[in-house]
Amino acid sequence: MVHHQIVDITFELKEEHDFSWLSTYGEVFAVFDQQDSGNISFGIQKGERKLFIKYAGAKTIHFKGNPEEAVARLKDCVPVYEDLAHPIVVNMVESFSVGEGFAVVFEWVEGEGLHPHWSFPPPHKFTDPCSPFYQFRMLSVEKRVSVMTKIIEFHTYVESKSYVAVDFYDGSLLYDFARDEVRICDIDYYQKRPFTNQMGRLYGSSRFMSPEEFMLHAPIDEVTNVFNMGATAFVLLGRGRDFSNKKWEAGSALYEVAKKAVAMERGLRYQSVALLFEAWRRAEELPK
Repeated sequence: MVHHQIVDITFELKEEHDFSWLSTYGEVFAVFDQQDSGNISFGIQKGERKLFIKYAGAKTIHFKGNPEEAVARLKDCVPVYEDLAHPIVVNMVESFSVGEGFAVVFEWVEGEGLHPHWSFPPPHKFTDPCSPFYQFRMLSVEKRVSVMTKIIEFHTYVESKSYVAVDFYDGSLLYDFARDEVRICDIDYYQKRPFTNQMGRLYGSSRFMSPEEFMLHAPIDEVTNVFNMGATAFVLLGRGRDFSNKKWEAGSALYEVAKKAVAMERGLRYQSVALLFEAWRRAEELPK
């Protein structure tokens, strides 16, 4: 384990690495070194402009693979951000190779991550008033339903572009409490259809994953993403994998939509995210 320092910020890696190239973008004001993806990320500022730079190629402390794997994976995500560019998704500026590594540059987005596992590990994520997730859950039901509507709407766009969401969870969400705006900050693992589960257990948080995301050779498609969206609704408006209506906060009509979305049998779910979105919007308009 080695300690790196950039300006007055210290972070950890398994071995030394050259980050001198960062200075061309400005001054580092934040480092995110706790991810298990093999990436390390930096907040950079030059004048009034802030950027977020995601980099693969260094030996990060929580990644069990080798840097070459992380580099290949980060390169693969570039066309995903290009194809799925959308107002709700962080905007990619450029990407480039540097030394033996690879960097992707995004516009900086103000907001708090809703799964701050390094600073508020469970149960503190759910109970500490300083936790962004706890603060989000204290927002009005109306604001949280609006967030969920935007998330589903974006995934109808994902569906229309012949992609499926992989590894979408609350860690993919940034919420700006000052502006009441949500942004999606991580679509790195989204895949073009047709896509089949070749891992047995796909990447992702089990709180959001459908049965087929644990099944080798199972199709991962729009019906899978219907489950993902329903599970997200229960995380933001209910109590996670408890799909009962006793802890649901957004009214019976939206509950019935979310409950159908998380049916364990694929045939009982909505058969596309577009159909789920139609049902969700209709339910929103009904009296609570």
